[in-house]
Amino acid sequence: MAVSSRVKRDIVLYGLSSGLLIALLKVIEYRFLVVEHSLAIYGGLIAALFAAVGIWLGVSLTRPRAAVSELPPPAPIQIVAPGGPFTRDDARVGELGLTPRELEILELIAEGLSNREIAEKLFVSENTVKTHSSRVLAKLGAKRRTQAVQIGKASRLIP
Repeated sequence: MAVSSRVKRDIVLYGLSSGLLIALLKVIEYRFLVVEHSLAIYGGLIAALFAAVGIWLGVSLTRPRAAVSELPPPAPIQIVAPGGPFTRDDARVGELGLTPRELEILELIAEGLSNREIAEKLFVSENTVKTHSSRVLAKLGAKRRTQAVQIGKASRLIP
């Protein structure tokens, strides 16, 4: 069966007109979408921009870097022979900023006294002893009382 040229022309013309009509409808739909929802589109674009900048900043700021220490190296610990006379390292006391009362509290902690016993011995409240104890721990960089005593002995702060 041979298809006549008129039928071919009608099929091509029908296909082209259908394609143009669909393209026109898509353009109208696009214009309606842009005009009607322009605020939402611009808001979405700005949100995407901020998200991209946030991701970039997060990645660049959390990148591991070499640690730079601004603190001087700790002073070497000198071990005194047992039985020798104890001499307090006043330079170390000055470096740490320990007050005489805090040194006294540290010595009493080293003796194994509780906060209540220290308060009774020094005639101060138990809260005052807790305050001094926490300052001693902070200045020595200790987490527990026993660790503070070890650091104090190693640094020649207490006998």
